[in-house]
Amino acid sequence: MPYTSELKELIKKVEATRPIRIEKKRRGEEFPLLSLKEREERLRKYHPDFKAGSRREIRVGPNKGYAISPEIVDLLEAKSRVNPDVIDLTKVTYETDVLILGGGGAGTAAALTAQENGARVLIATKLRHGDANTMMAEGGIQAATKATKDSPYYHYLDVIGGGHFKNIPELAYTLVTEAPKVLAWLENLGCMFTKFPEGQLKSLHGGGTCRKRMHYAADITGAEIMRTLRDEARNRAEHIKVIEFSPAVELILNEYGHCAGAVLYNLETEEYFIVKAKAVVMATGGSGRLHIQGFMTTNHYGATGDGLVLGYRAGVKLCFLHTVQYHPTGAVFPEQAEGLLITEKFRGAGANVLNIDGEQFVNEREPRDVESASFIRECSEVGKGIPTPTGKVGIWLDSPMIDILMGEGAVKKEFPGKFILFKRFGIDISKEPMLVYPTLHYQNGGLEYNSRCETTVPGLFSAGEVSGGVHGENRLMGNSLLDVTVFGRIAGLSASLYTKEKAKDGTLNLDHVRRYHKELEEAGIITDRVAPMLLPDYSNPHVRERQLTAHYVGTIR
Repeated sequence: MPYTSELKELIKKVEATRPIRIEKKRRGEEFPLLSLKEREERLRKYHPDFKAGSRREIRVGPNKGYAISPEIVDLLEAKSRVNPDVIDLTKVTYETDVLILGGGGAGTAAALTAQENGARVLIATKLRHGDANTMMAEGGIQAATKATKDSPYYHYLDVIGGGHFKNIPELAYTLVTEAPKVLAWLENLGCMFTKFPEGQLKSLHGGGTCRKRMHYAADITGAEIMRTLRDEARNRAEHIKVIEFSPAVELILNEYGHCAGAVLYNLETEEYFIVKAKAVVMATGGSGRLHIQGFMTTNHYGATGDGLVLGYRAGVKLCFLHTVQYHPTGAVFPEQAEGLLITEKFRGAGANVLNIDGEQFVNEREPRDVESASFIRECSEVGKGIPTPTGKVGIWLDSPMIDILMGEGAVKKEFPGKFILFKRFGIDISKEPMLVYPTLHYQNGGLEYNSRCETTVPGLFSAGEVSGGVHGENRLMGNSLLDVTVFGRIAGLSASLYTKEKAKDGTLNLDHVRRYHKELEEAGIITDRVAPMLLPDYSNPHVRERQLTAHYVGTIR
């Protein structure tokens, strides 16, 4: 729907302050950045991670006593979806060298490098190949490609600073030093980044960056990268098999304690089946569809934290899950688009964020957690949020500034995805600002792994958003698409080498599931809840309970 008459009146306040703000931009004057101390104070007071009751201790498993989001704890303190005493592991449906769980950017990049290194590869994905958070990413991918103005050194400092100096150094080092190679690799595969007429890659600032190293494909960068990776994998169909609508519900170990496959679940036939593998890559993505603390989310439909549960039950520790990333600019109007990602690239291109009086209240390039906390502060304590017709509040993102700063038609050219979307609702974002509010966006933490993507379980590798450590306690814009491609490629290579050098063939078992169920009982956790969730249940009483349930039903067939 178009803006109401009340909102159009409030937009006049934005238009009234725009000439002054434009002039300041042209003079190079910026709203002052917060000091490190001010940032920490703002986070502690307003960020959702610090809200009372936002964390609960895990009572079982390798991270017993670790306090994280209750929604994730609920998954970890649940039973397996399969009954280990009933399922028959001798009936193997597929056998492969490398089994990749997840068909997003990390999983597909892993498949390509594993295949190139001579491995037989099978990708098992919950929905369609490419239905993942990679596809939802918009703004760009960071890489220090300009030798005279930037280097991995500066990129590293930004990554560490953005992560509150808590990042695992070896992971951050690997991320930034591999970045230029990954960008070249993507280009060679046919990824079409936005360029100047002479062929040089365009770049912008992202929040928390000291250099312009954000490369992009309009405002659909993730979709373009996913298109490129998926097409390449499908072109290698003889060596890379893809099974869709078949999420993993349990990892399988062998008598040596090595990861040796997974139990998959066919969403269409409601049947479980077994895949035996010499190595497994966990690339199942994030958990936005848990709607932590009730926040709307940018994440795709299948982002329910499955890999956290599977890896944890197998004995892999978790890290950095005490922090969650809320993207500051999620659409809050119109109602049909609530939670939709409004890329940080808008702010990088010059759009101001403004309160109900058309005033700036925070620098647009603060790190995402600080930016989100500032939005929440302005809407709550300061009381200058913009009310929506549904009773929510938001902040103006003044997108029309971009046409003024970059030339008429810049919004339509640089942000075609959002321009078309809002046009459907009768809103021209080159002439009217957008209404935004923080939305659940990214899982900062995940499974522990090293720079070779190895976990503590032999034969189990991890890559992408399901992993934790590289981003510390807060991820900077453009480092997620970089993360999935850098570590996806490494995971594929490491897994393929493992199959040749270290893999041991042994009897398959689910003993780790039995032990976990026993630990739940010993901790006094009596529950019929099961995990992984697989798909979110939005309280529709007509859903097929056996398929989407969060409660224990054992094996179906």
